Amino acid sequence: MTAPDNRPFAIRTYSPDQLREALKRMFLIRRFEEGAEESYMRGLIHGTMHLSIGQEASAMATCIELTDQDKITSTHRGHGHCIAKGADVGRMFAEFFGKETGYCHGRGGSMHIADVKTGNLGANGIVGGGLPIAVGAALSAKRLGKTDVTICFFGDGANNEGAFHEALNMAAIWKLPVIFVCENNRYGMSTAVSRSTAVKNIAERAAAYSMPGVTVDGNDFSAVAEAVHHAIARARAGEGPSLVENLTYRWRGHSKSDRNRYRTKEEIEEWMARDPIARFRADLIGHGILDEAGAKSIEEAAVAEVAAGIEFAKASLAPSIGEVTRYVYAEA
Repeated sequence: MTAPDNRPFAIRTYSPDQLREALKRMFLIRRFEEGAEESYMRGLIHGTMHLSIGQEASAMATCIELTDQDKITSTHRGHGHCIAKGADVGRMFAEFFGKETGYCHGRGGSMHIADVKTGNLGANGIVGGGLPIAVGAALSAKRLGKTDVTICFFGDGANNEGAFHEALNMAAIWKLPVIFVCENNRYGMSTAVSRSTAVKNIAERAAAYSMPGVTVDGNDFSAVAEAVHHAIARARAGEGPSLVENLTYRWRGHSKSDRNRYRTKEEIEEWMARDPIARFRADLIGHGILDEAGAKSIEEAAVAEVAAGIEFAKASLAPSIGEVTRYVYAEA
């Protein structure tokens, strides 16, 4: 009789190359956002931004099985989703800096990055705005007879929007290949989820729409990957949508204007001790996927890629004033 494999799901399911690439992208997400934060402080980026530092496992573990044909819809806190889906950090920085070489030619900025070629249907400044878009993408895939799936990222604040309930209801009625992934970081702006949502776990709301719902540790790469893996398999088999809730935490404030007066220093430090990158790195080393030197090399590569991306953005041309209305309307 074969002994049970007690290794974490991700370790026994994905190849060493996939796992090392996942770690690199998690480092890339964090270094990208730290670089964006520094660029903002130096006046290179205007407006505001919403950082997902501390939530890297949720983004990367959710996207590890996706192909370019699979779609995602993102949120105003979506930099990690973009990178997890394969975005180039140089073009992302260019978009932040308002340059022509950005993903949206400098017209979208932090909250509106999209890359249709890799299946990224875009970040969204509207709370819950990606929910109906995801349902539409999944309906399109089903009508065309494709096996593509759509991942819909949204935050805990969006679960009380009407669009959330409408989207889940329609997806369930039509058995659409969509996975709703709630990144519950405990706060909708400055309001704790316990003060705004009646149920203890947002995943409990799946029962009202006759779909599976599961709540997992969103800082545990393997736990997220396993939950999303089963949801993807169900969607590709034509069995309909699922709701996955990733319990996580943003280390920074809601946005760059957040003074963070609603959280204690102790709470933030407690969650920082649960660093998802450090946990995943330790798992890979502990199971022989890489060693300390290999992990350091991966992190250094991410740092270098971010530095090169910033220089690319700084050197890129700004859009011409004479083309201010270009890309506003689709060309006939």
